[in-house]
Amino acid sequence: MGGKFITFEGPEGSGKTSVIKAVHDYLEQEGYDIVTTREPGGSDIAEAIRTILLSKENTEMDARTEALLFAASRAQHLHEKVLPALEAGKIILCDRFLDSSLAYQGHARQLGIEDVYQINKFGIDSHMPDLTIFIDVPPEVGLARVFDNTGRKIDRLDLETVEFHQRVYDGYKILAKRFEDRFVVIDGTNDVETVIEDTIMVIRTYL
Repeated sequence: MGGKFITFEGPEGSGKTSVIKAVHDYLEQEGYDIVTTREPGGSDIAEAIRTILLSKENTEMDARTEALLFAASRAQHLHEKVLPALEAGKIILCDRFLDSSLAYQGHARQLGIEDVYQINKFGIDSHMPDLTIFIDVPPEVGLARVFDNTGRKIDRLDLETVEFHQRVYDGYKILAKRFEDRFVVIDGTNDVETVIEDTIMVIRTYL
């Protein structure tokens, strides 16, 4: 069986981290060879870029700089980690990928989804996810979770306005329609056990 590239998307507080861990454990028990990774980050150079991107010190970062740094981190991560794992027939579970940039920088920062798509296309060529799980959580619910979670480190993007996070959410809704061939929407307002069960069912059916 060839490798599969499965990405997980959602606004802040959607619970992706918990879901990905549960999916990883389930698939591993089923005998699949799994690589779990994240964006921005996932490799040394990409993690160094992540530190710059998410630091609360960098609030003056220009929107275009932000978009280009995400694209640079993504290109490094894809070529260094994701593609070799796919070639080895593994299943990749990736916390965020291109769709995050299209929602956050393209739509929420108002740089334009198409423009952000083009700069990323240069970095990733034609490599797109096989399946994208979108955990659908309205911004007011997600942000309440973020600030209620004392164990979670608050980053630069968490501190954006509610209006920004609403635009992120609206951007994801646009993407779910545009890429409906690979997007599966999971109701993230349910309790985490239900979200995990729903996600595992989708992935099990897909595989």
